Amino acid sequence: MADDTPRDDEQQPEEAPVEETAAAEEQPAAEETAPAEETAPAEETAPAEEAPEEAAPAEVAEEPVAEAAPAEQPAAAPAVAAAGDVEEVEDEYIEETPREKPAIPGADLEVDLVFDSEEQRSQYDEDVADEDQHDGADDDLVEDTPIATATIDLAAGARYRATGKRKTAVARVILKPGDGSYSINGKPLEDFFPRQTLQRNIRQPLETVGYEDRMDVVARMHGGGVSSQAGALRHGISRALLEADPNLRAELKKRGFLTRDARVKERKKAGLKKARKRPQFSKR
Repeated sequence: MADDTPRDDEQQPEEAPVEETAAAEEQPAAEETAPAEETAPAEETAPAEEAPEEAAPAEVAEEPVAEAAPAEQPAAAPAVAAAGDVEEVEDEYIEETPREKPAIPGADLEVDLVFDSEEQRSQYDEDVADEDQHDGADDDLVEDTPIATATIDLAAGARYRATGKRKTAVARVILKPGDGSYSINGKPLEDFFPRQTLQRNIRQPLETVGYEDRMDVVARMHGGGVSSQAGALRHGISRALLEADPNLRAELKKRGFLTRDARVKERKKAGLKKARKRPQFSKR
C-alpha cells in the first residue's frame, strides 16, 4: 500500500502561495491608502465652494431679464393716449354739430286760402290779429272777468233753490234778492268759515255773475269737514244761479263752478293700515 502522507519536498510549494496571498493582501491595502491620500488634497481645494460664488452672476443676469417686461409698458401708453384723443375729438364734434330734428313734411309751405269775398278776407285778418294779441294771456283773467250777459229776475218773492255736494258734505242753498249777506246754519259766513281762502272760494260764483251785492244766500249744511262744506256751498250757489238764468251755463261751466269735485278719500281696507298702505313684512 502506498503512503498518502505528503512529503517534505511536496509541502514546500504549498507554502509559497500562502506568502503570495499575504503579499497580495498587503498590496491592495497600500493601494487603497494611496487614493485616500490623493483625495485629501482635492477636498482641501474645495472647488465646489466656489460654485455658489459663480452662481451670483447668473442671478444678476436674470434681473435685467425681469426688468425687460416693464420696459414694454411705455410702448402701450401712447395707444391709450391716442384713444383718449379720439374720444375728445368725438365730443368736440358732437358739441359743434348738435342733432337736428327731422323736418316736418310740408312745414315750409304757405297756407293758400281762397275767399269768396273781400269781407271774408278782412274778417279772417282781424281774427288772426286778435289771436296774436291774446297769445300768452293767463286763464285767471277769464275767471275773474264778470259775466255781463246775466239777466236774473230780482222780484221780491223770487227764490232759487239748488243742492251742492262735495265729498260727504251736502249744502241746500236758497238765493233771494238782498244786500249780499250769507246765512249758513244761522251763522254769518265769517263765523262759519273763518279761513279767508274758503270765504273767497264761496263768493266766486256771485262775484263772477256780478250779483254779489244784490242777492242773499241762505244755506243748510251737514256732513263732511270745513273744506268739503265750503266746496259743497260753492257748488250749490252755482247751481242755484243756473236755475235763475239757464244762459249762464256755458260761462259757469268754463270756470269749473258746475263740476262737482269728485276727489274723495279712499276707504280703509281690512288687513291694511290705510287704504293701500300695507304692514311691514316680517320674515320671522
